[in-house]
Amino acid sequence: MSASHELNLADYIRDIPDFPKRGILFRDITPLVGSPAAFRRAVVDMANPFRGEKIDAVAAAEARGFLFAAPVALELNASLVPIRKPGKLPSKTLSYTYELEYGSDTLQIHADAFTPGAKVLVVDDLLATGGTIEACCKLVEKAGGVVAGCAFLIELTALQGMRLIEQYKTVSLIQYE
Repeated sequence: MSASHELNLADYIRDIPDFPKRGILFRDITPLVGSPAAFRRAVVDMANPFRGEKIDAVAAAEARGFLFAAPVALELNASLVPIRKPGKLPSKTLSYTYELEYGSDTLQIHADAFTPGAKVLVVDDLLATGGTIEACCKLVEKAGGVVAGCAFLIELTALQGMRLIEQYKTVSLIQYE
């Protein structure tokens, strides 16, 4: 067994209490991405379940999702498609507005991001309530892609975000209650 297989990725997640506001326990990924061995292991483990699926593209929402989506795309020999806040993409875009606990948010994707029927893996660092990743999946489909699955470094299981994307094959490497 190689040293990378002995890594416990959860050991590289730092808990920051009361951030960004009182009562929130923030799961900080910077120690993981700061360790080449842990970061490599996370990327490989996120990509592995989808290796035989001929993924055409990996899509992710800004900003931390990009950290994992880019190397996962390289692992899968797939293109990278950014999903961004309005006004950040330079070409013609498609938009999707979704509800948050207090208010709403909008994400955009290039209208020509995929060839019709392209198999797309949607990646993010963390699955919480599921609103953002569900919006990403809807945008992929709106742009003509087919969501082949979703991959996360961390899942906060108590927030039940998985229920919004249960129709897709989903992988999360670290689960917290």
